[in-house]
Amino acid sequence: MRLVNVAAGQLGPIARSETRSEVVARLSGLMRQARESGCDLIVYPELALTTFFPRWYMEDQAEIDRFFEREMPGPETQPLFALAGELGIGFYLGYAELTVEDGLVHRYNSSILVDKRGAILAKYRKVHLPGHAQHEPWRKFQHLEKRYFEPGAGFGVAEAFGGVIGMAICNDRRWSETYRVMGLQGVEMVLIGYNTPVHNPPAPEHDDLSLFHNQLVMQAGAYQNGTWVIGVAKAGVEEGVDQIGGSCIIAPSGEVAAACITKGDEIALARCDLDLCNSYKSTTFNFDVHRQPQAYRLIVERKGRNLMADGTAAPSA
Repeated sequence: MRLVNVAAGQLGPIARSETRSEVVARLSGLMRQARESGCDLIVYPELALTTFFPRWYMEDQAEIDRFFEREMPGPETQPLFALAGELGIGFYLGYAELTVEDGLVHRYNSSILVDKRGAILAKYRKVHLPGHAQHEPWRKFQHLEKRYFEPGAGFGVAEAFGGVIGMAICNDRRWSETYRVMGLQGVEMVLIGYNTPVHNPPAPEHDDLSLFHNQLVMQAGAYQNGTWVIGVAKAGVEEGVDQIGGSCIIAPSGEVAAACITKGDEIALARCDLDLCNSYKSTTFNFDVHRQPQAYRLIVERKGRNLMADGTAAPSA
């Protein structure tokens, strides 16, 4: 047995007026609860340090950049890293990242994996950015991730906590490629933070299915890749927008091992044996034996039905 005791560190709403320090105090409270329960790792939501700002259309770049972190840890987030080292517990944290690379400013929807000493082990930048880039005032609220972020480059894994750990963020969980790319690297636990509204303005007929779809895709990803999946929400009515909860810990069998039951600050706990992955990875989903990659070429050749991966028109059948 290779046990990792994990806490899903769900957050309730974060007000636009709430400071980083106030949020870090809430995160620290959840971390203390998790460690008191014997946890090795706590997983926080996407963009866990602020309200979900892509719901507003903004043109002032200075206003937008107030939601971004220029360093990690920074002065306001350092106490969380120090507490992790003091308690001996790792964490996953989602946040908006502003970085300068080769003289160019980049903005990402990012997450980090931090070890029990409070040191950053790995970083992930969200690949599947949902929503839109232009102002769409007909919506009840905006979803401007395509305006405020650029997509990340891929899905890596890290050796940590005695196993192989991967990360994804929110909309990534809906795409089977997310799990499979990490599955091909032997992933044993995928950490996912999310902010998901109940209402989907372009498709309101999906609203009643929000929680079902949330759990469906993570259970499928877990089972089809023989991995644990930890999905953690920022939930509740935040600045007038109702967000789903449904934070849960899913076993390699696809079964839900633990779940949050409120839409507020809460932890759900599970004793995750990474060796449970082995029976799925060595039988039904033994990739070396059963996969037929030569039959999957369209997955990388085409972006969609009508476009090739390079953006040119796809040939007709």
